[in-house]
Amino acid sequence: SATYLPSIEKGVKDIMSRGVVAGYPVVDVKVVVYDGKEHAVDSKDVAFQKAGRGAFKKCIAGARPVMLEPIVKIEVNVPNDNVGDVTADLASTRRGQITGTKYEGQFATITAHVPLASVSEYDAQLRSMTAGEGSYTLEASHYGLVPGNVQQELAAQFTSDDED
Repeated sequence: SATYLPSIEKGVKDIMSRGVVAGYPVVDVKVVVYDGKEHAVDSKDVAFQKAGRGAFKKCIAGARPVMLEPIVKIEVNVPNDNVGDVTADLASTRRGQITGTKYEGQFATITAHVPLASVSEYDAQLRSMTAGEGSYTLEASHYGLVPGNVQQELAAQFTSDDED
């Protein structure tokens, strides 16, 4: 009977929104219920929600999920003397991939793709590196895989309040 399919769906959507690995929503999955039993007396809505959450968590654990993070395109304008320091900072400290450097007169424009999380306080740091002469712009680019070590750190910090 399909009586409890809405309850199962509610449980699955709930755990998808709260996340399984590190508390982030789960996206791009398809869930199919292909079997189940109900009991005339003991079957309750909440039991089927819990079953949906539990089955989803078990499947995700075996699916080797990956975490994605927003990646932005950054264009940094700096005096030529600061190109090396800024490029090194973007590549090593901010997990960025340098895509180009263009020189015009006394200034250079460095382009790179960096995780959005790594540029949250970039304004002050860039001003410090360039004595106030650097500037930058950001534009959304794509989502990229979170490196394994960062994913492990995030997962370790996450404690689920769902004991299913």
